[in-house]
Amino acid sequence: MNTDKEFLYKELTGEIIEASYNVHNGLGCGLLEKIYENSLAWEIELRKRKVSSQREFRVIYRNKEVGVYYADLVIEDKVIVEIKSVEKIDNVHRAQLLNYLRISGLKVGLIINFARPKLEYERLVV
Repeated sequence: MNTDKEFLYKELTGEIIEASYNVHNGLGCGLLEKIYENSLAWEIELRKRKVSSQREFRVIYRNKEVGVYYADLVIEDKVIVEIKSVEKIDNVHRAQLLNYLRISGLKVGLIINFARPKLEYERLVV
């Protein structure tokens, strides 16, 4: 397995991005995030991939649960996908995904923004 960060789960993230384009082309832009989340989960399930929606990641501090994060989608227990319907992907969205990756122990995440006429996405690797 190639452990180079740039190539980690490249094929899987490519499939997720392709599925996102299908959803964007089918629904258009500007709907609620939940609509895109449900649609993308279905699109990925149709590709015979394992999808978890609203996956819970508990934050533990000194043996006590102090909070919970909910990732929009987790694909194949490898990639976190955060769905957005915002003007632009901003640092706050990147920070959110980086927190999810850190707490979950996963290494790869995608932020996908459906609000614009052209689909926007960013791939983050830790």
